[in-house]
Amino acid sequence: MDVRAIAFDVNGTLVHIHTDDHSDDAFRAVGHLLTYQGIDLRRHEVRELYFRILKAQQRSSAETYPEFDAPQVWRTLVEMTATDFTRSLPPEKLAQLPALLAETYRAVTRRQLKLYPHVRKVLQQLAGRYELAIVTDGQSSYARGELHKVGIAQYFRSIVISGDHGYRKPDARLFHKALDAVGVAPEHALYVGNDMHRDIFGAREAGMRTVLFESDQGTKHYRDCVPDHTISDHRQLLRILGS
Repeated sequence: MDVRAIAFDVNGTLVHIHTDDHSDDAFRAVGHLLTYQGIDLRRHEVRELYFRILKAQQRSSAETYPEFDAPQVWRTLVEMTATDFTRSLPPEKLAQLPALLAETYRAVTRRQLKLYPHVRKVLQQLAGRYELAIVTDGQSSYARGELHKVGIAQYFRSIVISGDHGYRKPDARLFHKALDAVGVAPEHALYVGNDMHRDIFGAREAGMRTVLFESDQGTKHYRDCVPDHTISDHRQLLRILGS
């Protein structure tokens, strides 16, 4: 194969992560944080508003695969519930508050965050020989900090996160954005992901060859979609590439 770039999904592919998005603790923590912004909400009220705003955001999108914007969800929630105390806060504090709320929510809902075995060593061997990129569904307010935490952000020249664009995989535009950033055509690129629909089907539609990483996350069947390769250990990727 004449592979010049390799793009990866993150969660379920490089990173083993587990979150509890409906956690009482998360909405209680956010509610307590909002108290210091002059907003008094119980955890069930925070939860109800959060998901109502998120779903309304997605319904208003014209995209086939709409993605939500987490900081904007929290910004809307604050605007809906603001008091005179809230509105009197320093403008720079109010401007930073939506991202802080998004990060707080993610931090408390997160139960596990670690690399799958051999990921770091494989990326070290690939870096410098191939252009490496990320195409992942998620929010920048979560994903960039998590990539830094597990210590692999530095390997990727391009990091494309769906929350920055308003649509998610399998939309081919996300894959093309990553490839355009590294200057490699789809026919010379390989995509590694764990979800047959969002990752394998999406990358195939974008003109890339595909590798399915068998993890305990993601959809394993979608229509007649078949990956070019399947691996259960990231070291197998080196053999596929002849490395």
